[in-house]
Amino acid sequence: MIDTHSHIYSPKFSSDRREMLDRAFSSGVERIYMPNIDLESFDGMMQLSAEYPGRCFPMMGLHPCDVKEDYKEVLKAMRPMFDEYNFVAVGEMGTDLYWDKSHFEWQQDAFKIQCDWALETGLPIVIHSRDSFWETVDLLKDYKDRGIRGVFHCFTSGLEEADAVIDHGFYMGIGGVATFKNGGLDKVLPEIGLEHLLLETDAPYLAPVPYRGKRNEPSYIGLVADRIAQIKAISREEVIHQTTKNALNLFHRATEDEI
Repeated sequence: MIDTHSHIYSPKFSSDRREMLDRAFSSGVERIYMPNIDLESFDGMMQLSAEYPGRCFPMMGLHPCDVKEDYKEVLKAMRPMFDEYNFVAVGEMGTDLYWDKSHFEWQQDAFKIQCDWALETGLPIVIHSRDSFWETVDLLKDYKDRGIRGVFHCFTSGLEEADAVIDHGFYMGIGGVATFKNGGLDKVLPEIGLEHLLLETDAPYLAPVPYRGKRNEPSYIGLVADRIAQIKAISREEVIHQTTKNALNLFHRATEDEI
């Protein structure tokens, strides 16, 4: 299994990070992709990348909730890092109208800047779009025919939104919400082909049932795979095989022969 979105560098893992990762790898997690948040999260993320080569992979981006007055300076500092480090994606980036609507213009500008990075580097983008799905789709329209690719992380929307994601050639990241009683994905996932899905935890957030409300971690991703299999009435192995193939294709441009 591949956890395509996990903040394992978070201070919430400070007391048992090595044990947490041992549990993940023992449970069948082969790779963990780490979305960056801001400049402060960089060192911890890169340390894990160095300690677990071929296992923990870093991204670089500015989270929309951290787009503040100095966002242009922050982005200016981030851009040269792509020439120095081997990131697998631009992210976590996007928009967020849940917490604060007053900075949306800044978020839009930061979104476009980071999309430009993706085109320059050939990397995919990892999109956060909480309470701002259609606004984000509107921003993507300028890039649709320019080769941009990526994933809508933490997809929890309906079939119309899923169709929009697919129309743009993007994947949907499915995590713990799929296991929630009223999460709504049980009505949507049967209509979406596995070829459009990625597994993710968003650890330490959004832990799946039966750990809902507790700290999430990558070892729980099997519960997400199980739930997708149950909803779609297919085998767990089929879910894992296809979502792993999708992740390798998105982040590494792996071919069928390489998977």
